[in-house]
Amino acid sequence: MSPDPFNELDPTQTVKVLPRHLAGPGPVDLRVAWPFPFDEDWALHQPDEGTAYATSPCLRLWTRFVPEPEKWGKGTWTIGANRVPLGPIYWQITFDATTPIELLHDVHVELLDLYLEDRYSDQEWLFEDATAPHEAYAPLFARGWSHDVKTDGTQTFLAREGLGGVRHRYTIGGSGGPAWRSWGGYPSEPHWKATFSFGTPTTLVAAFTASLISTEPLHRTVQNLPFHTRSHLYVATTAAAKQPPSYHPPCRLRLRSLAGHDDLPTT
Repeated sequence: MSPDPFNELDPTQTVKVLPRHLAGPGPVDLRVAWPFPFDEDWALHQPDEGTAYATSPCLRLWTRFVPEPEKWGKGTWTIGANRVPLGPIYWQITFDATTPIELLHDVHVELLDLYLEDRYSDQEWLFEDATAPHEAYAPLFARGWSHDVKTDGTQTFLAREGLGGVRHRYTIGGSGGPAWRSWGGYPSEPHWKATFSFGTPTTLVAAFTASLISTEPLHRTVQNLPFHTRSHLYVATTAAAKQPPSYHPPCRLRLRSLAGHDDLPTT
């Protein structure tokens, strides 16, 4: 194992690090994760217990954060889509709260784009996405990730150091698991996991994998870097201790109650 490159730095020092899948979650901030127009027509509901929801105006698209700091994974981010408002879940994406927040941001940006395309056209991109699977995993090849195909209908892509992966189930037969699964850290004890159910638009998976392998470094304080894998990180540049976040809130959040809609879907 390589020596820890952060031993000589102050724990409060902010650094820019890569690869992204080993950088740690960063600050849990709804304004970073959810780039929705809350000042216009999207609704944000955040009751006192800490669970937060965001919903589209049509109520067919929702995203949720449930913090559970006492549990492994520290909580769950969930994105869901229903063909009818507040109806049965058609597809779903989940992320551990320990997933790098920038990955969630990029998936939600693509989600908003798909929603707007649906809203202003006669297409159903949220439910009938024609994007081919290779558009989600081909960039992994370009970044040097390994590829292994098994006869059980899965193919797995691993990061060069072996501490991050994406698994794609290319056949539905005999499986009740997700279509896509990703993780960061040791496979036996990953620091974070993400799953994409069958029916999830491949466009969203592609946005996730593109963010996963992006060479834009992430801002983290030394003390918040995952301890067990940080010897595999490298410092892109150092930054001032009070470096601003990688993403700026796209709008001012305005909390709007979803009165009468407390029956949002649950997993």
